[in-house]
Amino acid sequence: MTNTIIRTRLTELLKCRYPVLLPGMSWISTPKLVSAVCNAGGVGILATGPLTADETRRAIQEIRQLTDKPFGIGSTLLMPGARENARVALEEKVPLINVSLGKADWIANELHSYGGVLLATVTSSYHARAAIASGADSLMVTGYEAAAHGSDVGSMALIPSMANEFPDIPLVAAGGIANGQGLVAALALGADAVAMGSRFAVSNESCLSQHVKEEICKAKVFDTVYGSNFDGIPARILKTPLAEKLMAHPSSMPVVIWRALRAASRFNIPLWKVLPGLMTEWSKLYAVAQFGSATHTLQAATLEGDLKKGVQFVGQSQGVIEEIKSVEEIMLQVIQQAKLTSTITARHFSEGDDYQLDDEYTG
Repeated sequence: MTNTIIRTRLTELLKCRYPVLLPGMSWISTPKLVSAVCNAGGVGILATGPLTADETRRAIQEIRQLTDKPFGIGSTLLMPGARENARVALEEKVPLINVSLGKADWIANELHSYGGVLLATVTSSYHARAAIASGADSLMVTGYEAAAHGSDVGSMALIPSMANEFPDIPLVAAGGIANGQGLVAALALGADAVAMGSRFAVSNESCLSQHVKEEICKAKVFDTVYGSNFDGIPARILKTPLAEKLMAHPSSMPVVIWRALRAASRFNIPLWKVLPGLMTEWSKLYAVAQFGSATHTLQAATLEGDLKKGVQFVGQSQGVIEEIKSVEEIMLQVIQQAKLTSTITARHFSEGDDYQLDDEYTG
């Protein structure tokens, strides 16, 4: 490991060596990958979406056996089981909880009581203000380039906009970042750290299918499909014939209702809890139904490597991912690239005399 230490408000807040995070990606951000990122100097976030409360507790305990560094858990509050998993994290006094799609004030209160940090994933100023009001200590700002569920705005404009509007809260930039150049760019734009989901997904410690890892290494920045028709929320997925077909058209109302009931069965939710929601909270049930239906398709690609029957979340950063390495090698490369990029960038600036522009430029 390099002797370099990068200090930002986020590294101070999370007590880590480098401002680099692994986001909680379902079936990918497992204890093995989370602990590897932590041991390499970053902060890993456990994906709890596919886990029961008991599985989440065991995963947290496994992480603590593999690392003594700070780590986090992810909680998409809209989804079934999220509150129960967040409650387990609080009981286990996990240092960081990353929340999205829901109010987290009840989490913040207990989390802050033992010195924990609340990181809220947001895609807009509106969501950022709500998250801060709920007690968020930091914001993960997700740009258009990201894999699952990003903004309509690219990171190049979104990050400085949010940094200007919320100068007192540390920002984590997510979307389009997979190397040291991206890290330096994000810091220059006003972020305090970066999240690199696709890059760490294509690592030796990731349980993403080897076949899918190899396909991502071959793919270019253009080889993704973006839209909301796949799982009900705007997302970016690896371009395949199936991906393009699923993103082409929204599902009909009867199909969504059927999916809602099927998702309820899969997550052991009583039908009496689902049926009223279909009439009173249609938008929320639609998202849950779509996601529940997408689960099998996602697992087929992520775990089984079947891109004919499955779909894989991936960011546009896949275009700069060319090989599969260990997490430690990836982190070392990112930090070395960041140092070199900073040096090269500094060379463009010098103190000198002012000069007069030619008439054709001055008018």
